Amino acid sequence: MSAVPLATSVAQETPFAIEVSLGDVSLNKVPFLAAADEGIYEKNGLSVHQFITLYAADKARHQGVDVPLEFVKADDVDDAHIGVGGGTPMIVRMMRDVRATDRVIIASFENRIVSHIVSSQNIATVEDLKGKRLGYSGDGAVTHLAALSFVKLMGWDPHNDISLFIHGNTPSAITSGKIDAFVGSVLVRSLAEQENLKDLVDLAQYEIPVAGSSLNAERGWLSNNREAARRFVKSSIEAVALIKTDRAVFARVMERWFNITDPITVDAMYAEAARFPQKPYPAVDGIQNTLDVYDTREMRLHTADDFYDNSFIAE
Repeated sequence: MSAVPLATSVAQETPFAIEVSLGDVSLNKVPFLAAADEGIYEKNGLSVHQFITLYAADKARHQGVDVPLEFVKADDVDDAHIGVGGGTPMIVRMMRDVRATDRVIIASFENRIVSHIVSSQNIATVEDLKGKRLGYSGDGAVTHLAALSFVKLMGWDPHNDISLFIHGNTPSAITSGKIDAFVGSVLVRSLAEQENLKDLVDLAQYEIPVAGSSLNAERGWLSNNREAARRFVKSSIEAVALIKTDRAVFARVMERWFNITDPITVDAMYAEAARFPQKPYPAVDGIQNTLDVYDTREMRLHTADDFYDNSFIAE
């Protein structure tokens, strides 16, 4: 599964230093945490500083995950060389926010929506969500794209047939009575089961294209540091292979970084790790779907080709 072998002199070279933002707290971050813990970055001639943003850590706490403070960056300035996060929210942010960093997707580890809709026990069927309140994380997020796409698939009007709530992808939002269901990741879904909530529907069955968890490189840095980026891509592919074949490594990452030790939760998330692609080409159809769903004048000034570079995975 490795890319072109590195030169034999890697061990003697000065490592390439890379700052990596892991964005939110989710299953998709496990390979990169394993790459750090298991020496994969070092083996490939990299010195990688990885961190979780303050905002992401705070959001994770509301979802029931306690991230150790030593792994949290003190501010939310988007200045990392590579961001590991949704390509869809990255594109939406670039088209809406003047503060957004200009980035390009160089690999995608999620090209279809794999979120679940979790509900209270009062919701018997998917059809019962009509006229109810559905939560998601934030505008432009993968969970937002999932919610909008699901509503469209059901033939509902997002303005009249259902109420969509931001910051609503937490079990507590349901148990407090603020919403009836939410779109959540496998991590949140696993934690929701402990609150006696219902796993209502797996959205993977709908094959909704998305530019999900991706390696999003700062465009200026990438143009001057292609060898460093190549080694990071190689390391990430090796790390995916490792966690797919070694549950013990996966479990250690879950405990160290996310403080998750419950065997049932770990087993459920490990099963989902099988979905990571072996060849994580940038999700071109997911990028196109992002342009279509968030159709604005600014979006129409671009094509999907403007947002990705597949040369690293092709190599």
